[in-house]
Amino acid sequence: MLTTLRDRYGEVLGAHRRILRETLTLHGGEEVDTQGDAFFYVFARARAAAEAAAAAQRALAAHSWPEDARVRVRMGLHTGEPARSDEGYHGLGVHRAARIMAAGHGGQVLLSQATAAVLSDEELDGMAVRDLGEHRLKDIARPERIHQLVVDGLPDDFPSLRTAQSEEAGDGLEFRLLGPLEVDGGGGLLELGGPKQRALLTLLLLDAGRAVSTDRLIDALWGEQPPRTAPTSLQNLVSQLRKLLGPDVVVTKAPGYLIRVGPSRLDIGRAQLLLNEAKAAEPGERRGKLRDALALWRGPPLEEFGYEAFAQGEIARLEELRLTLLEERIDADIEAGEAKELVGELEALVGEHPLRERFREQLMLALYRSGRQAEALEIFQEGRRVLVDELGIDPSPRLQQLQAAILRQEIDLEPARAAPAQDHFEDVARTILQGRVVPVLGADVTELTVRLAERFGYPADGERATLPLVAQFVAVMKGSGPLYDELHELLDADLPPTPLHRFFASLPPLLRERGLPLQLLVTTSYDTALERAFAEAGETFDVVSYLAAGRDRGRFCHVDPDGTGRLIEEPNTYATELSLERNTVILKLHGQVERTAARTWESFVVTEDDYIDYLAQTEVAAAVPVSLAAKLRRSHFLFLGYTMADWNLRVILHRLWGDQPLSYHSWAVQPEPKPLEREFWHRRDVDVLELSFEQYAEILGEYLAANPAGART
Repeated sequence: MLTTLRDRYGEVLGAHRRILRETLTLHGGEEVDTQGDAFFYVFARARAAAEAAAAAQRALAAHSWPEDARVRVRMGLHTGEPARSDEGYHGLGVHRAARIMAAGHGGQVLLSQATAAVLSDEELDGMAVRDLGEHRLKDIARPERIHQLVVDGLPDDFPSLRTAQSEEAGDGLEFRLLGPLEVDGGGGLLELGGPKQRALLTLLLLDAGRAVSTDRLIDALWGEQPPRTAPTSLQNLVSQLRKLLGPDVVVTKAPGYLIRVGPSRLDIGRAQLLLNEAKAAEPGERRGKLRDALALWRGPPLEEFGYEAFAQGEIARLEELRLTLLEERIDADIEAGEAKELVGELEALVGEHPLRERFREQLMLALYRSGRQAEALEIFQEGRRVLVDELGIDPSPRLQQLQAAILRQEIDLEPARAAPAQDHFEDVARTILQGRVVPVLGADVTELTVRLAERFGYPADGERATLPLVAQFVAVMKGSGPLYDELHELLDADLPPTPLHRFFASLPPLLRERGLPLQLLVTTSYDTALERAFAEAGETFDVVSYLAAGRDRGRFCHVDPDGTGRLIEEPNTYATELSLERNTVILKLHGQVERTAARTWESFVVTEDDYIDYLAQTEVAAAVPVSLAAKLRRSHFLFLGYTMADWNLRVILHRLWGDQPLSYHSWAVQPEPKPLEREFWHRRDVDVLELSFEQYAEILGEYLAANPAGART
């Protein structure tokens, strides 16, 4: 443009700067830096930044530019917590925003996944968010899911993004683990070398997109007593893989190595993607996707590593995935009216998996729909005998309900998938009865936000007020003292426990009866409704609460069942003082109201500054008592009461695990999850169940009650 405009370039650049400054400042933007035609602005809210970007693009499009020099500006938006110094803003968040912007084209507004997630709960006027998929940005280790802000009245069709590299591995490479290990290079199968090199490739593929530590690789390849030359041998194996697959496919990334392979290039990833797509597809399309997923199996998964210790857990997981796909496909076939044709297949599956109730349920339904009611009831009785003989338990409530419906000769029986997921409740109930679930309870702060805003005259300006935003306003305008006093007054009340609180308060007798430790419950609520549920149930409990202010800021305190409090000064040695053998422990990560006159241990993570400080603290394991930190690291999590727009969720996940998937398979219950929220959870290997909390507690209670003491789980 400089060459084209020559003397007019300064005039055009001046108009460009004026339009951007006016529109971005009008929407609350703060100019941080300007270099040539590049601007860097920061905003207090993601929505304000999106509205500013849309307004700027509209103003640029409406301006009368020279015919040979229409100005089109690319923009990138990212939501995060950048570091700030006297020299301005800096850090990975700023770098990420710049890289996202650089991937776009003139007139295009690109958003990071974090920004799109925040905007997903907003009602955007004249704008929409379009998912452009995952892309690899220059100098950013992990693939980034990028979205486009579509602005009404402006062009929304642009060329492919200018990314350094897509998430996919080298051109044409296809990786297969569902059977013998294979890599298809597009022109045929590649020669993968000896057993150690094949095992190394398998280990990397099982964690595709994530770094696998050198220690873990050496342990898997050479066992507990590796030779002294193992590190050098590992480097040689990696070098050989790079020569075979390409230098950009296997990369060094602390604390070890990472393979850049997207889900569509790995048969395991494709199977999971097809399953996820099938769950949201129409019946006809669902059947096709499930059949395509099952066709990816060419034999036993990880076939050549069947006796290797590192493969055992993955083999079991992949077999479970295959069985889940089979169950879903059979449901779809039953819905399509093919019950009669399925009887033979289901009889074989029930014979092979006699304890898997869903296959038995499907066989009963297929027989019933084929006019074979007596045989369907006999299958139920056979299942009852097997469960009693093998496990000492009765059939699940769902199977008993199906038997009753068949006895009543109901003609509109539906496949199992029409009801809440049986497998989910069986898995959660079994894991609870193994003492390995940590519930993470959110809090509905809507009423608290409204009352705080009304009390201090918060200027909403038409925007949705959030508690951190309102609390920040109060802290700045009135001070933290009045904010804490008002929060104390609002929360110092006998709030009734919810059905979910009462459900967890009912579990200690069941756990004691089985000789299991009591619960560790994590919560972000400030009130005492959960504690009241346990008190009303006659259960004692310890409270461990975070301190967000004062000289002990960043530490936790411990409040005994008798109400005595103490500071946890050395969390690494604070073990015997807290025992799940004695009491339930309630871990309050965002502080609590103290319902005494002293208010010694009262504290709230509530303002935006509090959350930023909270994120900046060390990992939770360094501040939480050692026994609780160990429990958190070794447990499955059950998230209840969170959405992606909730500060609490994002802080909790960052506080506990950073950007990594959870160590153990976990679950989230959400009444109406949005597609972006499902993706958010999926990336952390968290299954989402769409159900109200009251229904969830009731159904889970039935499954727990169906497992009497003494049953093996």
